[in-house]
Amino acid sequence: MRVVFLSFFLVVILISKAFSQTSITDSAVVKVDTLPNTSQLVSLDSIAKRRNQLNKANMTILAGWAGVNIIQSSISSANATGSDKAFFKMNTYWNIVNLAVAGVGLYSVKKMANKKLSLVQSLNEQQKLEKLLLVNSGLDVGYVFAGLYLQERGQRLNNDQTEGFGKGVLLQGGFLLVFDVVQYCMHHANGKHLNGWLQKVDIGASQNGVGVVYRL
Repeated sequence: MRVVFLSFFLVVILISKAFSQTSITDSAVVKVDTLPNTSQLVSLDSIAKRRNQLNKANMTILAGWAGVNIIQSSISSANATGSDKAFFKMNTYWNIVNLAVAGVGLYSVKKMANKKLSLVQSLNEQQKLEKLLLVNSGLDVGYVFAGLYLQERGQRLNNDQTEGFGKGVLLQGGFLLVFDVVQYCMHHANGKHLNGWLQKVDIGASQNGVGVVYRL
């Protein structure tokens, strides 16, 4: 169990380090000569690239967390008894799902690696991602409370399996809550660079779809 908690704190440190490097460097501020009055905007390609880099880093962290949990919990479960055995089983089951999610996420990152996005497409991607992370954070809070409930119920009824499962859900839900909130902060900071573009354009619906008008 100590190894799992040490892994948790290690991942938190890695996420914090990544968050401290979220700002786009001055080299990303480029002149856009093709449009009027956009001389100091961060390029859309730089914003999209940063979004993809964050997704890759975060999915790699999730895969690492899942791998450590699966290996360590599978080994520890063989010799554990009582609620500890159920705890390690829950960690293994949960992180098989985490590993699958990380795999899908990394595949999506690869697909988006060299894709060019328009302003409207970039805005849509940013909004979808931030909404997804907020929804996930809400679910994570639910996992934490569910874990607390199961742990308390197991202790009250002297049910080792329920107590152990509760501890596992509490740990994994707590990790995901920190993970998703930090992800949201990273992406939200990157998405703020789109505000400069929004001040220069008008986006509205037309008969032919969504229209973008640049202000002179």
